[in-house]
Amino acid sequence: MADNDVLRRDGVLVRITGFDDERTAYFGVMPNGHTTQLTFPRQEVFDVGDVLLVGTDFYRKVPHDVWPLKPRVGIVRRALNEGVVLETSDGLELLEGDYPNSIMPGNTVQFTDLFGIERVLWPTAIRPGESDHDDDIKQYRITPGSDPSLTFDSFGGYEQVITRAKELIETQLGNSAQMRAIGAKPIKGVIFTGAPGTGKTHLARIIANVADAQFYLVSGPTIVSKYVGDSEETLRMIFAAAQADKRAIIFFDEIDSIASSRENDTNGVGKRLVAQLLTLMDGFESKGNVVVVAATNRIEDVDPALLRPGRFDWQIPFPMPSERDRLGILQVQAHSLSIEGELPLEDIARRTEGWSGAEVCAIWTEAALVAAKDRRGAIRAADLVTAFERVERRPELRHHK
Repeated sequence: MADNDVLRRDGVLVRITGFDDERTAYFGVMPNGHTTQLTFPRQEVFDVGDVLLVGTDFYRKVPHDVWPLKPRVGIVRRALNEGVVLETSDGLELLEGDYPNSIMPGNTVQFTDLFGIERVLWPTAIRPGESDHDDDIKQYRITPGSDPSLTFDSFGGYEQVITRAKELIETQLGNSAQMRAIGAKPIKGVIFTGAPGTGKTHLARIIANVADAQFYLVSGPTIVSKYVGDSEETLRMIFAAAQADKRAIIFFDEIDSIASSRENDTNGVGKRLVAQLLTLMDGFESKGNVVVVAATNRIEDVDPALLRPGRFDWQIPFPMPSERDRLGILQVQAHSLSIEGELPLEDIARRTEGWSGAEVCAIWTEAALVAAKDRRGAIRAADLVTAFERVERRPELRHHK
């Protein structure tokens, strides 16, 4: 045995931490934190965690409660790269070192300072309202029903996209029990692709509102933190909170900014975020109550691993609106505004070829400004024509919207 100089006459306690393939050599740790290697005159079978009393010429297995370092209990509050933050009877403590990938905020765990987390006593994850850290994800949560105007009728054009969105609600969030009964796997993720301003974020909020689902809006650029591990922890907390909801949609806007191809990552931040997102997508057991929706205008930049079956199963393209779509967008906006007389909506729809939905909507904003400047309470045909000409001449008005 190595480290004989630390042995007392009556022996020293050693806790087994590992062994070689043949179990001819065992590795252990002593209460003072020193490590040692043990060999025996004949083959013995000990398991990791066993406690031995070892002397210069003897050894024997002793009860676990002889070990002087008693495990403690704490609640995981944050899981960081360098360790976990635990809430114990002594307050918040940082337990440094590796920990199991399955550890989530809210887990009640047994641990020691020497061996780290040894087991999960209670796997409950943080639920909204149960922890002070609920404030950490409050900025991402939008309560369903907060805007009654968010209906499919408020989304002009894109009939095929709307049909697909309704199917998502009916099959995943509505009839999930029937899908499981026939053995169908639940849909975990849907990704919207298309140019900026085509309504991807707006439709995601409509889906959540119509389905009466909690909506988590995660903007790629805002979640990327300068603190190592903070962004990954926020993602874990959002997924844990969503799974605790009756129904939830987690929406990643500009997902390419946090989940770009790892081959193009130079600083390691993207690799960590993609790895965390993959783990969360694979790890959460959807009961039909959570759907992850993402949007990107650069699908080619998204890490290919996320686009494999079982993660983002559906891709729904948002093309630039056709003339019929643009007319529908104009008509939907007209219903929410005060108008006077007949408006040249068909003509405007025809003349906005190549415009996005957001750019078409910008015409109404300018028309309202024209009417307000003349101290009128309704938009007229001349206002709409003037607004179209303004937006057409000034592209920044279109792209800003």
